[in-house]
Amino acid sequence: MTAPGRRSSTFTRLLRHGFTDASAAERLLDSAELAAVRDDPVLLEALGATADPDLALGGLVRLLEAQQAPTARRELLDTLIAAKPLRDRLLGVLGASAALGDHLARHAGDWQALVTYEPRDLHPGVEEFERGLADATDPVSLRVAYRRCLLSIAARDVCGTITVAETAAELADLATATLRAAHRLATSAAPDDAALCRLAVIAMGKCGGHELNYVSDVDVIFVGEAADGADEGKALRAATRLASHLMRICSETTVEGSIWPVDANLRPEGRNGPLVRTLSSHVAYYQRWAKTWEFQALLKARPVAGDRALGEEYVAALHPLVWQAAERENFVADVQKMRRRVVENIPVAEVERELKLGPGGLRDVEFAVQLLQLVHGRADASLRSGTTLDALKALAAGGYVGRADAVQLDEAYRFLRSMEHRIQLHRLRRTHLVPEDEADLRRLGRSLGLRTEPVAELTREWRRNAGVVRRLHEKIFYRPLLDAVAQLAPGEARLSPEAARERLVALGYADPAAALRHLEALASGVTRKAAIQRTLLPVLLGWFADSADPDAGLLNFRKVSDALGKTPWYLRLLRDEGAAAENLARVLSAGRLAPDLLLRAPEAVALLGDGDGGGLEPRERAHLEQEILAAVGRADNAEQAVTAARGVRRRELFRTAAADIVGSYGTEEQPAEADQGALVDLVGSAVSDLTAATLAGTLRAVVDAGWGEELPTRFAVIGMGRFGGHELGYGSDADVLFVHEPREGVDEREAGQAANRVVAEMRRLLQIPSADPPLLIDADLRPEGKTGPLVRTLTSYEAYYRRWSLVWESQALLRAEPVAGDAELGRRFVGLVDPLRYPARGLDEDAVREIRRLKARMESERLPRGADPKLHTKLGPGGLSDVEWTVQLLQMRHGATEPGLRTTRTRQALAAAREAGLVSEEDASVLDEAWVLATRVRNAVMLVRGRAGDTFPSDPRELAAVGRYLGYGPGHVGDMLDAYRRTARRARGVVETLFYGM
Repeated sequence: MTAPGRRSSTFTRLLRHGFTDASAAERLLDSAELAAVRDDPVLLEALGATADPDLALGGLVRLLEAQQAPTARRELLDTLIAAKPLRDRLLGVLGASAALGDHLARHAGDWQALVTYEPRDLHPGVEEFERGLADATDPVSLRVAYRRCLLSIAARDVCGTITVAETAAELADLATATLRAAHRLATSAAPDDAALCRLAVIAMGKCGGHELNYVSDVDVIFVGEAADGADEGKALRAATRLASHLMRICSETTVEGSIWPVDANLRPEGRNGPLVRTLSSHVAYYQRWAKTWEFQALLKARPVAGDRALGEEYVAALHPLVWQAAERENFVADVQKMRRRVVENIPVAEVERELKLGPGGLRDVEFAVQLLQLVHGRADASLRSGTTLDALKALAAGGYVGRADAVQLDEAYRFLRSMEHRIQLHRLRRTHLVPEDEADLRRLGRSLGLRTEPVAELTREWRRNAGVVRRLHEKIFYRPLLDAVAQLAPGEARLSPEAARERLVALGYADPAAALRHLEALASGVTRKAAIQRTLLPVLLGWFADSADPDAGLLNFRKVSDALGKTPWYLRLLRDEGAAAENLARVLSAGRLAPDLLLRAPEAVALLGDGDGGGLEPRERAHLEQEILAAVGRADNAEQAVTAARGVRRRELFRTAAADIVGSYGTEEQPAEADQGALVDLVGSAVSDLTAATLAGTLRAVVDAGWGEELPTRFAVIGMGRFGGHELGYGSDADVLFVHEPREGVDEREAGQAANRVVAEMRRLLQIPSADPPLLIDADLRPEGKTGPLVRTLTSYEAYYRRWSLVWESQALLRAEPVAGDAELGRRFVGLVDPLRYPARGLDEDAVREIRRLKARMESERLPRGADPKLHTKLGPGGLSDVEWTVQLLQMRHGATEPGLRTTRTRQALAAAREAGLVSEEDASVLDEAWVLATRVRNAVMLVRGRAGDTFPSDPRELAAVGRYLGYGPGHVGDMLDAYRRTARRARGVVETLFYGM
C-alpha cells in the first residue's frame, strides 16, 4: 500500500508515458479485465505511444468488457501482448478515434480485422473493399461492414504505414466499393426498375479525385439511359427511384448511424435540376449553360458504380469540354471571382480555425492547381489528373509551377490534410475546424508525431504551413511567367510563350503580349534590381489581377519603376515594408487619377509605406497651410511660389486618393472600410482643407509680389457650395466669394482695384499649364452672378443682400464659410449672412414654393440630354441635389431655433435634423445612405476616368473598376446599378414627403 501523500511508482510511470489523468488510468489498469497484463511493460509502452493514452486505455477496457467469453478476452490479451503489429494498430486506433472505439465496443469481434498483416493488406483497393462489404444485405449491415473496413484504413494511417495521400485514396476506394454495394442493394430491392434502365454513378469532388476525407459528403452525378426497348420517360423515372434509394442507403441514420451524405448538387441546375439525366441531356447542358466552376468540378469526374460502360461514355463525352472552358467568354471574370477567397460565410470567430476555407487553407491549394489545369490542360494532357498532389507534380514537371514552390506546397498540403484527417477521425464527424480545447489539441499534436510540447508545436507547424500556402497561393500563378521571360536557369522546364500568354489571358490581362514585354523589361538580367523585381512581381501581378484593369496596373508599375529605378530606397521600400507593395498595386490598377498624380512626381510612392513618409493619413489643414506658406516664402517670385503650392496640392491629392482606394479595396491584412460614410468624409475634408491651404498660399504669393507685406485692403475668400461644406470631390471646382474692406485712409477705388488684381492673378497662377492639376476658381454664386463684380466690399454685400437678395441666394449662403485671407473679415461676413440663411421666423409659404419651383425647374432643364435620370448622381431622383435641397430647406426653416442645423456640412445638418425630431430615424438613414453612395460614385468616376462625371461610365472596364471601388466583384456590375437605383428610389420617396410635401 502506498503511504498517504506519496504517489505510487505506477502513477509516476503513467505520467511519464503521456497519461493526463494518471489516477483514472491507474484504476483502469487495476480492473479485472487487465489483471493479467497490468504489470507488462510492453502494454504501457504501447499505450504511451498513442495520440491519447487515456483514450486508448479506456477504449481497450471497454473492448475487453465487450468480449462475451473469458476465452475471447484471453485471446485478445495474448494477441495484443505477443503481436506488435496488432498492438500498434489496435491501440493506435483506440488512442486516435473515440468513434471507432465505440464501434469496437459494439462489435467486439471486429478487432480481428487488424490481426492479419499480409502484403495485400498494406494497400487494399476497391476489390478488397468490395469483398469486405459483400455480406451486407441491408443499410445496417452495410454500415457495420463499412466501419470494419474503415478500421483497417485508420489503423494503417495512425501507424504511419501509409501516407496521407494513400489514406485519402483508400478512403475514396472504400467509398467506391460502398456506392457499388448501395447500388446492389437498391437494384435488388427494385428489380423491375433495374430492368427498365441503365444507371451510372459518377463520383465528383474529393471522391472522384481519389483524395477523400474520413468524413465528407460524397459528391456524385447520376446518368441514366433506357434499357433496350424501354420507354425513355419510364426509364428515367425508374433510374431516379434507384438513385434516390442509393442515396438513402448511404445517408440515412440507422441504429448504426449513417455512412456519409451522398450529395448530388453538382449536377446540372443543382438541386433544382432532375436527379438523373440522359447522357445527351448532360452534354447539351454543359455545351450551352454550364458555368466555369462546373467545368472545374468535372476535372474530378470518374465513373464508380452502376453501368460502367455508360459511365465511361459520360467521361469521354464531357472531358473534352473541360479543356475548352478557358476559351469561354466569361472565363476571365469567373476566374477573378473564384480567385477571391470566399470567407464571408465563415463566422468571424471561426475564420482563423478553418483548415479548408480560411486564408492559407486547403482550398487555396486545390483551387490554384485546378485553375492552372484548366488554363494549360488544353495543350498538355499530362496535367489532367483529378488528384491534387498528382496534378501539382505534373505542373511542376512541365514548368507551369516553379519546382521549389511545388515542393513547399506539396509539403504544406500534406500537413494540413493530415490535420484534417486526424480531427475528423476522433469523432467521425465532418468538420474542418481546428479544435480549441487543450486536450483535443494535445491529442491532435501527438497524433502527428509532435510529442515534446504537442500544443505549442502543433500551433507553430499549422501556422507555418498555412503561411506557406497563403504566400505561394498567388505566386505560383506568376513566378513561372517571370522565369519564362528572364531565362536565368538554362535547361529548366519553363512556360512556352503560348502558355504564358494563355495564363495571362486567364488571369484578366487583355494584352498579354504587352504584359510579357513589361515583365521582361522589369525582371530580365542579373542585376540586384532585377532580382528584387523577380521577388516582388509574383505578388504584385496577383494584386493587379484583382483589379478591373490589370494591364494598366502593370504598365503603371513599369513607368514608376523606370522613373525610380536608380533610387536606392524605392525597391527596398516595396520589399521590406509589407504595406507599401500592396498599396502601390491597388493604387496603380484602380484607375487613371492616382497613377497620373504619382507619375508626375514618382517619389510620392514613399507615402505608401509605414515609415517616415507620413503614411496615408490626410494631414491637418494647419500643417498644410504652414508647409505651403513656408514654400511661398522661399520662392523668388509669385509663379515659383504658386508652383510650389500646387506641387504640395498634387502630392496631398495623391495621398488622399491612395487612402481612399486602399480603404475601399482593403488589403490582405486590413479589410475594406465598412463605413462608406467615413471614406466620403475623409475625401471631402481632405480635399477641402487642401484647397483652402492652396488658396491661402496663392493669396500670400500674390500679395507679396504686388504689395509686399500688406494689401491696401483687407481681403477674405469665402468657400461656397461643396467647398464651404467640406465636401469637395477630386474633380470639384472651388466655389468662392471674394470680399474686401479698404484699410484706414485708403481710397475705396484704389482698394477695389487692388482686390480685383489679386483675384485675377490668383486665378491665372492656379491655371498655368504645368505638370500639376489646375485649381479652377468659380465665383458664379456671387451677387448678380456672372454679370456682377468679382469682388465686393462687405458694405456692398450688405446693401445688396438687404435690398435685392433672392431666396436661392440665401439658400446658397448656407454653405458659406471663410477659407482664406483675413479671418476677422471672414467672421464679419458670416455674421452678415447668418440672418439671411437662418431667418428668425423661418420661411414663409411663398419662399418655400419658390424653392420648390426652382428645384423642379432645375430637374427638368439641367439634366444632360440622353442621360439616364435614375443613374445621374447629381440631378437624378434620389441624387445629391434631392438630398441637399431637402436638408437645406430644413436648415432655412428651423436653423434659427435649432443651433445644430447651423452647419455647412450636409451630413451634420441631417444628423442634427434627426436629433431635433424634424426627420425620423429611418428617413434620415435613407437620405444619408443615398447621399453617401452618390458621392462615392462621383469620386469613383473621377478616380477611374481621371475626369469628373455625374453618372456611371459606359465603358465596361471603367464600369467594372467603379464596381470594384464600391465593393462589387467581377460579374456584379448589374448588382451595383440595381443597388444604386434601389437606394436612390427610396431616397426620392423621402424627398417627395419632406421637400415637396406630397
